[in-house]
Amino acid sequence: MYYAYLLRCADDTLYAGYTDDLSKRVAVHNQGKGAKYTRSRLPVSLVYYQPFPTRSAAMAGECALKKLSRAEKLALIQAFSQGN
Repeated sequence: MYYAYLLRCADDTLYAGYTDDLSKRVAVHNQGKGAKYTRSRLPVSLVYYQPFPTRSAAMAGECALKKLSRAEKLALIQAFSQGN
């Protein structure tokens, strides 16, 4: 299983990525060994994720997340948090 995800950074920005292990990837980001973008914006927290059956589908999901406006991302996060 693969996932597209959104992280909320310490400066309140949002970062989109994909992975096959959510907890490990978030830990790597918080160790400062993840994406260059998140290294200077620690700590980060997982605020949204969506499962996908394949890596390529998760990559497409990440791309779709990146195309959303900030307002659309925040609405997605709010709906996700109310569902969990």
